[in-house]
Amino acid sequence: MKIVNVRKSVAFKAEKLNKVSLFDTDKFFCDVYCFEPGQSQKIHSHAGSDKIYYVLEGKGKVTVGSVEKEVTADEMVLAPEGLDHGVVNHTQDKLVLLVFMAPKPR
Repeated sequence: MKIVNVRKSVAFKAEKLNKVSLFDTDKFFCDVYCFEPGQSQKIHSHAGSDKIYYVLEGKGKVTVGSVEKEVTADEMVLAPEGLDHGVVNHTQDKLVLLVFMAPKPR
């Protein structure tokens, strides 16, 4: 059994968004995305895979399809397969997201 302390896995990079892998199987992945102020995940999509963003710390703007919303700690966002999605940390504080995706893209 693998047990991970999510908070102890949080690590930031000055040059870009840091994705820290927590679990990675043939069927899904679970990462922590760590954003410094001003960092972003570019808008993109995945055919056949759904993604969930769960805000652990901070706030940011999440885009799914044509909708952009600010989300804060303890809120979750679903990016269904095929829809464009991305995240921007538009604040002066750090942003930490727990991210799940299934099925894992190939």
